[in-house]
Amino acid sequence: MPLHPEIAKVLASLPAPAGEPLDPTAMRAAEEAQVPPVEERLPLHAVENLTASTPVGDVPVRVYTPRDSAAYGLMVYFHGGAFMLGSLDTHDHLARSLAKATGLKVVSVGYRLAPEAAYPAGLEDCYEAVRWAAENGESLQWDGRTLAIAGDSSGGTFVAAVAAMAHDEGFERITHQVMFYPSLDQDFDVDRYPSLRENAEGYGLETALLKPFNAFYLDSGADPADPLVSPIKREHLSGLPRALVITAEYDPLRDEGERYAERLREDGVEATVSRYAGANHGFVSNFSWIPEFHRAFDETADFLRREP
Repeated sequence: MPLHPEIAKVLASLPAPAGEPLDPTAMRAAEEAQVPPVEERLPLHAVENLTASTPVGDVPVRVYTPRDSAAYGLMVYFHGGAFMLGSLDTHDHLARSLAKATGLKVVSVGYRLAPEAAYPAGLEDCYEAVRWAAENGESLQWDGRTLAIAGDSSGGTFVAAVAAMAHDEGFERITHQVMFYPSLDQDFDVDRYPSLRENAEGYGLETALLKPFNAFYLDSGADPADPLVSPIKREHLSGLPRALVITAEYDPLRDEGERYAERLREDGVEATVSRYAGANHGFVSNFSWIPEFHRAFDETADFLRREP
């Protein structure tokens, strides 16, 4: 189907790229300026800012409690932003929606960003935040069962990498991984996946901009050949948590997400792919007010509740 008309309308209203070097500080300020005041956000039972004390330092987290209950499953969430943008505030709406839809207590991670924090700082923050959540299960009222990790775009990269790190280190508490339009291959050769050419221009995320946007991360020491940087390059995926990979029809990254899910299945891991027709990269964060795209939260909830 064609690009959703509401998305097309928004994209048509955006100014053309200026062609100037990217300025993370200015881009972050522009993002933060769009964050709505607290009183206009989706209400939940409780939202609390905490600090996760970890072996790699103190990591800011925001904990979203959907309703009053004696115990909760946990979801640790990593925001997107090409490893150099995004924050607890810019993705607050997404974390709130995940908490409400799933009924899980969501722990959103304010990990360190490139280029100020060199690789693997952000990844380590995410991994250690997951371990912190499990180790502090009593104070978080964790039910001891569901411990999901979720992320969008580059946050999806961290989901796949954290799942691999946990497996390799014998930390087997993660039960699910959820990736919204993940970036899983930092090799941006346009011939690697058809979607890089099919969706190269006009859909919000331009294929030509993948390299400059991710350069802040890669230039900080992240090697595209490293499976923790490009999780699709991991040789063996067996033993990883079951996965939900949500992709968008008009996303240059569509095919790498879907191929990763195929590889998981080939290695014996339960993996579900759900491609949203008419959607573009970022639709869960930017266009979830459109009913057919808001369904991604309900689909996530269904996946988390489904028996193995």
